[in-house]
Amino acid sequence: MRLFKRLTLLIGLVYLVPSLAAAAYWASQTHPANWRAADWSSARLLPDPAKDKRARISILAARTGGFKGAFAVHSWIVIKDAGASNYDRFDVVGWGKPVRQNGYEPDGRWYSNRPEIIWQAEGDKAAALIPDIRKAIAEYRYNQKGSYTLWPGPNSNTFVATIMRAVPEIDAVLPPNAVGRDFLGPSDFAFYDRSGNLNLTLYGLVGLSAGSKSGFEVHLLGLVAGFDISRPALKIPAVGRLALM
Repeated sequence: MRLFKRLTLLIGLVYLVPSLAAAAYWASQTHPANWRAADWSSARLLPDPAKDKRARISILAARTGGFKGAFAVHSWIVIKDAGASNYDRFDVVGWGKPVRQNGYEPDGRWYSNRPEIIWQAEGDKAAALIPDIRKAIAEYRYNQKGSYTLWPGPNSNTFVATIMRAVPEIDAVLPPNAVGRDFLGPSDFAFYDRSGNLNLTLYGLVGLSAGSKSGFEVHLLGLVAGFDISRPALKIPAVGRLALM
């Protein structure tokens, strides 16, 4: 009984307290009433493709809309071939056929929330990875109508995380508040990529990750707590990364 109480207290401190704090802060802010009232314009994070002719890959994320924005981000991937005059943005959405191409500005705000760049590559490195990324996008298995599930997945973050796992040269993981990123599938419970990163999960609800990319993480109901070693940071449920350097 004492062990159970201590475990309950630990879970409350690590997962519940930050989530409640994030919810309180979110509720205190002003947000658009609906998607029509939201700002979807470019945040001007990416260079003008007409001037920068290098190949580029960018993975971005921004807080999502409604009350779920207190706990989660929406992520997407942007690619540009060398010499191309425009970017291609790929998202998953919850209506119609999930994978959408160029439905929004490449670095557009999401429900008025400014995105951040999670990872990017340019030049020869990007050019070498773009074919693999396009192949992984084309092969994404949850691209049929009705296959989107907000929680625990597959959702928008499941899509981007799947592409990142398929191309292990992308040496990053989505932030800890990218709910749905750890959903591997209804019958997939482990994933190990050649970069040395291990993911273990039970339907994206309970699991852990360890490796040079993810550091060490413990997942509970879509929330992630842990720490990053290669880029020193704490991973705080609902809040995100707290850099230590």
